[in-house]
Amino acid sequence: MNFILLSGGSGKRLWPLSNDVRSKQFIKIFRRADGQYESMVQRVYRQITETDPTATVTIATSKSQVSSIRNQLGEDVGICVEPCRRDTFPAIALAAAYLHYEKGIALDEAVVVCPVDPYVDNGYFETLAKMQKYAQQDSANLVLMGIEPTYPSEKYGYIIPKTKDDVSAVDCFKEKPDAATAADYIRQGALWNGGVFAFKLGYLLKTAHELIDFTDYRDLSGKFDTVTKISFDYAVVEKESSISVVRYNGTWADIGTWNTLAEAMEESTVGDVRLNETCENVHVLNDLNMPVLCMGLKNVIVSASPQGILVSDKEQSSYIKPFVDAIDQQVMFAEKSWGSFKVLDVEEESLSIKITLMPGHRLHYHSHQHRNETWNVVRGEGLAVVDDVETRLYPGSVLQLPAGCKHTVMAHTEMTIIEVQMGKDISASDKVKYSLEEKYGLHP
Repeated sequence: MNFILLSGGSGKRLWPLSNDVRSKQFIKIFRRADGQYESMVQRVYRQITETDPTATVTIATSKSQVSSIRNQLGEDVGICVEPCRRDTFPAIALAAAYLHYEKGIALDEAVVVCPVDPYVDNGYFETLAKMQKYAQQDSANLVLMGIEPTYPSEKYGYIIPKTKDDVSAVDCFKEKPDAATAADYIRQGALWNGGVFAFKLGYLLKTAHELIDFTDYRDLSGKFDTVTKISFDYAVVEKESSISVVRYNGTWADIGTWNTLAEAMEESTVGDVRLNETCENVHVLNDLNMPVLCMGLKNVIVSASPQGILVSDKEQSSYIKPFVDAIDQQVMFAEKSWGSFKVLDVEEESLSIKITLMPGHRLHYHSHQHRNETWNVVRGEGLAVVDDVETRLYPGSVLQLPAGCKHTVMAHTEMTIIEVQMGKDISASDKVKYSLEEKYGLHP
């Protein structure tokens, strides 16, 4: 099967675990069978590859998420980078062009498009396989997933099928209603529209060429900022008459708030957390290297990370976004393709960071004009290159890196480095990148 997974969003509603570069789908909250935790994107990717080990998976995302995807899924997953955000139809069109023009997927191949972050069981992927089959058989130009509603939600659009069969032609679509109208739709047999589509690649590219003037993937990517912002529903679904819907009646949760995340959590706490016996309906996620103790709390969410601390009534947690928007702070934690970094201390003219490098990876070869840096190697071994001079690194090594010098570090084993930046103008934009000779043979 060919999958396009849509990965967007900035994750403001799950602050402080999410930030401008760490969206909700990268937060590790679900415990695997081996006891380790995995994120939403890792969970969905694992479920796809377990259902179909031969699946071709391409993630359509922004540049800011590429490092996190590589960190969590490795180098093999396909990534289609959107140069800027232009809504779901341009994103899907770009990914479809990538599959055909860059990866050689034939126009008569069926493709399934779905979000990267639903909380679902394996029946969801069996339904995706059905959708792919019906799209491949030309039973309809467009095949959608209809999710059996569990309550009259005001958050989702609705699909009204013509019959109550597992697969049905679509009668009409309804916009997000109020609760009373939603209950009436459900009595008519309506299904939630989960934003999951299947179609032949040629069908989507034909539609894309009709709406956008482009020749191939690289041409479309180069002019992406000029493309009109429009959703897939408005550009394609509402104009198509040949549409089928496949019912899905299993576990499905759109985890967009702390409340819905708590409902999907398989255990009430993650991290070093202690709850006394008087706590009721309390969920705690602790991303800090220190214990969190809760006593006598009821119906509360607690979350702690380098970004901040949230203590909220569960119902009120859905209204977090405007308060987080008013907080002006730098990113305190991020996963990168080479490892991760965590800000330890911020002063007016200094910044201390803990860098973790994965074996066989390195930082970009770069320099800074407005700050000096000191590297203190805490754990692991590797190789530093400073102004083209190599230096072996091991626990206890200290490097002084004055402003203007070119530098990088290559990890032979997993490395932990405490980096102290000193200067009057410490900024992420103060970086000049250089090429490094291929002789080192390590991943950038």
